[in-house]
Amino acid sequence: MYSGEGLHESGGFFIFDLCIFKYCFWVAGINAGGWTNAQGFSRTPERLSIKIMLMKKYLLPLLFPLSAHISSAQVKWINVDSLYQPLPKGLHVFKTTDSLDGKPFIAYYAIADLKDKSLDFTVDTSLGRRLTPTQFYEKDNHPLLVVNTTFFSFETNRNLNVVIKDGKLVSYNQHSIALKGKDTLMYKHAFGSAIGINRKGDADIAWLYTDSSKRSAYANQSPEAYQKDSIDIISFNYVKTLRYGKRLHYDGRFRKKNFYPAFRKWKMKTAVGGGPVLVQNGKVEIANEQENKFTGKAINDKHPRTLMGYTADNKLIIMAIQGRFPNIAEGATLTQEAQLMVDLGCKEALNLDGGGSSCMLINGKETIVPSDKMGTQRAVPAVFIIKN
Repeated sequence: MYSGEGLHESGGFFIFDLCIFKYCFWVAGINAGGWTNAQGFSRTPERLSIKIMLMKKYLLPLLFPLSAHISSAQVKWINVDSLYQPLPKGLHVFKTTDSLDGKPFIAYYAIADLKDKSLDFTVDTSLGRRLTPTQFYEKDNHPLLVVNTTFFSFETNRNLNVVIKDGKLVSYNQHSIALKGKDTLMYKHAFGSAIGINRKGDADIAWLYTDSSKRSAYANQSPEAYQKDSIDIISFNYVKTLRYGKRLHYDGRFRKKNFYPAFRKWKMKTAVGGGPVLVQNGKVEIANEQENKFTGKAINDKHPRTLMGYTADNKLIIMAIQGRFPNIAEGATLTQEAQLMVDLGCKEALNLDGGGSSCMLINGKETIVPSDKMGTQRAVPAVFIIKN
């Protein structure tokens, strides 16, 4: 968790890469003296093609992993508990001002023990209006931590993602989006992701189906590719048809019992939605295309970020990344924030609403500076809270 300096700050990898490059040329039989073999005879086009093919075979597998390793270099985190006292034993705060891939970077994260019975992990919402994190802090009697969560509509002030409070659904995922232009009368349907905590203090990240006619959310542990059609809603009957499992045949007959429902009841005490999922099974696996969030080149855009994840040893990590401050703090891409969570040991991690909404308070004090004008906090319809 307390990592050293990023490897990209040294020149060692450059020298090592150069040696590998020379080695690959040697394997291919290509030297600096020209396109000749060891006896000095010129290569024919056919022989040259073979050598180039060999070079690709040996060179690319060696260089690409190194490039990936350099781009995911870890940053140093410094404990800043002293700035946010009083704090209980089960909650700590860390900060970094290390550069991220050579760019100025500022971020904070709070780490909390999910099994600490003195900590209450909950949420709050504001019906039909929005409040700043500081206003939520005052409204909820000064909790330890307040952080923004869901995406929302500026027009209606409503959450666009699920919120579960005390085991009850109070906001729902927006599953269908009406398309425009040549695709008028067409809709995209996606299952949004969320992070939840049950009454035993176990965390989970999943893709959800929610419906106001249902008392529970239904969760899929694997992402479903979004659908595009002329139907304006996803029905529960459709969700029930989604199955996973192995196709087994016996005496030429299909055995349905080997298929299981993809979506099952998700019994969480507290949950907030966002997306896309960033980390799965301890690895960077970003579900932006399946969730229809930040698709295509948008995965590489840098913004202020809010994200949450959890570790295998039951620690909840909540991170806020400062951004849109040129030469001071430029934010992070989805890939960068995912790698940060992997470096901290997260088993799963989820992106939440970012940009001007990103704001995390510890004991009422700001961590990152919000990116809206003059560093003012943006009003939001929902927050995640940790109470002592």
